[in-house]
Amino acid sequence: MNAGPPAEPAPRGRHASTPPTSTEEAPTRRGAVSRGESRGESRDDARGAPDAAAKAARSDRARAEARLGWYLAGPAFVVMLAVTLYPILQAVYDSLFNYKLTAPDDRAFVGLNNYVVILTDSVWWRDLGVTLFITVVTVVIELILGFALALVMHRAIKRLRGLLRTAILVPYGIITVVSAFAWFYAFDITSGYVNHWFDWVPGIGPDLNWFAQQGTSLFVIIMSEVWKTTPFISLLLLAGLAQVPGDLEEAAKVDGATAWQRFTRVIVPNMKAAIMVAVLFRALDAFRIFDNVFIMTNGANGTEVLSLLAYRTSIGQLQIGMGSAISVLLFLCVVLICFIAIKLFKVDLAGARGEK
Repeated sequence: MNAGPPAEPAPRGRHASTPPTSTEEAPTRRGAVSRGESRGESRDDARGAPDAAAKAARSDRARAEARLGWYLAGPAFVVMLAVTLYPILQAVYDSLFNYKLTAPDDRAFVGLNNYVVILTDSVWWRDLGVTLFITVVTVVIELILGFALALVMHRAIKRLRGLLRTAILVPYGIITVVSAFAWFYAFDITSGYVNHWFDWVPGIGPDLNWFAQQGTSLFVIIMSEVWKTTPFISLLLLAGLAQVPGDLEEAAKVDGATAWQRFTRVIVPNMKAAIMVAVLFRALDAFRIFDNVFIMTNGANGTEVLSLLAYRTSIGQLQIGMGSAISVLLFLCVVLICFIAIKLFKVDLAGARGEK
């Protein structure tokens, strides 16, 4: 008889158990996933703990540096506040009165009437336009020339850097009154040499009186201001150039960027804070120009500026109330310039210092 194929031997040992069903595998998988998630969370917690500690350390260091800064600058700030706050408050107080030194006993409270008189007078707006014109033109020219001089000083050979920087900064070391007189005598029709040296230029001759017309007078005033203060703005920009990482310029050069592309896309963005400080300082200084105009033209031929208007009203005419009102408006214009400059550049000085 044929007994059929022999039966297969049954598996023995640990292989003898039947394969687990899907319902039996589910708890095991869920347990493995849970253990994996818990291990992942523990690793995340382990990584997050140093980050939190580093952030806390940075915040503590930032607070300590800010506290130290207030300790160092606090006394000077208090002294400056005491020195400047009183004159400002006194000027605001005097501007509310009709007060003349020629009749000190006839002081009368007029409120805001002095401001109304000034703002409705065409002289104020004319002088404001002249002041803004001088400010904008001088700052733009000085920014361009200052950048060029800063790049020259920054990239000069080490042996020539000291001599070059000293030569560039010489005009800034001259007193403003002295430089104004020097430019006045250079362009004066009787004692000047500019007319004789440049008589080959069309429009310039021995009979040209530079201070008899508004255009030529403003040209000489602006050029004297540019010559005197361009070294200052170049010095501020030089400090900003020193903060630009050289690796970024080298990387851009390797990538094939031109000199203009490296300047506009690498150097300028990394100097935004320095540019803002330079432009702001020079704009405030140029807006308060007085010496050059007073010495060269004394405000004649449409060259009067706001500072000269305040001087003439307060000192020349002894109208303390009206002159104080002009000074207060001048101060408000300076505050407005600061606000516009900060909003225009949008510079985070804390981030630029690496505190964030």
